[in-house]
Amino acid sequence: MQALYTATATAIGGRNGSIKSSDGVLDMPLAHPKELGGPGGAATNPEQLFAAGYAACFENALLRVARESNAPLRESSVTAHVTIGRNEKSFFELAVKLDVSVPNRDKSEIQEFVRLAHQEVCPYSRATRGNIEVKLHVD
Repeated sequence: MQALYTATATAIGGRNGSIKSSDGVLDMPLAHPKELGGPGGAATNPEQLFAAGYAACFENALLRVARESNAPLRESSVTAHVTIGRNEKSFFELAVKLDVSVPNRDKSEIQEFVRLAHQEVCPYSRATRGNIEVKLHVD
């Protein structure tokens, strides 16, 4: 791989600590969600951060596929639902559902763009393939 960019962030204190990127743009407290027995509140968590990153990256991949197919998208959104749970051995595991919305376009066309974005373009999809369940849904 030819490195083009490296993001660097430091976590201190685990899930009840804080995170900060090397450039200082990201500087936030972390808290366990209430659903995991934590306090929740006005702090983020690793699952929210992963969902935000995956959604943004996947939508960009979708836009690229559409553009390269000479059918650019004018309006679209991707919502990532990242779930954490326990597997049969009681270890924590993640699952993702990506909801793709492209109003006023043929659903079958968008489903094909989503398939290509997931199979070929999105680095998050390639990184998670075979490691976690990723479900795709087109509105």
